Amino acid sequence: MKIWSSQHIFEHPWETVVTAAQRKYPNPINTNVTGLDVVNRHVDQQGVLQSHRLMRTKWGFPGWVIKLVGMSKDCFVSEHSKVDPANKTMVLKSQNMTYHNFVSVDETLVYTPHPEDKNKTILKQEAAITVHGVPLAGKLEGILEGNFDSNAHKGRQAIEWVISTIKVEAEEMTHAAKKGMERMEQAMHMKNTAVQDAL
Repeated sequence: MKIWSSQHIFEHPWETVVTAAQRKYPNPINTNVTGLDVVNRHVDQQGVLQSHRLMRTKWGFPGWVIKLVGMSKDCFVSEHSKVDPANKTMVLKSQNMTYHNFVSVDETLVYTPHPEDKNKTILKQEAAITVHGVPLAGKLEGILEGNFDSNAHKGRQAIEWVISTIKVEAEEMTHAAKKGMERMEQAMHMKNTAVQDAL
């Protein structure tokens, strides 16, 4: 078994990062997730948003490993998340469903506000990787561990990309609303002018 862990600080408030994390896929930076479906989403009695999603993702194994083990490039992952706005925590846990009999990857991500700066968010990430019953198990665990480093970096970049996208969307909506208000004001002015001229 290999245990991989990492910590990262985002230069954004918790609410912003959590919103982006929930909209993370699809994105052009981390393209290993090729499909995403929401199975269930609800707010429980404590006000916690609970979600269950299924993802189709690419393994990231070299071609020789796929041939050696006889596996598909695609993997299905079950992801459960809890967003607790009162306590400002988001916990996301995922586990592979495909080939679980010989490889299991259990990942946990925890998003919390930075204790000293409310405009920053801490992401703690951990994965337990176990390969068993196949040749070169330790080597395969090492490959998966290396993939986590690369994918974690891409995942953080993807969250930054989503945050930028959300900001652009907000600016475009503000601009469209402003233009709409200007058109309404012009129409009202023209209507008032026409009424006054008629009198």
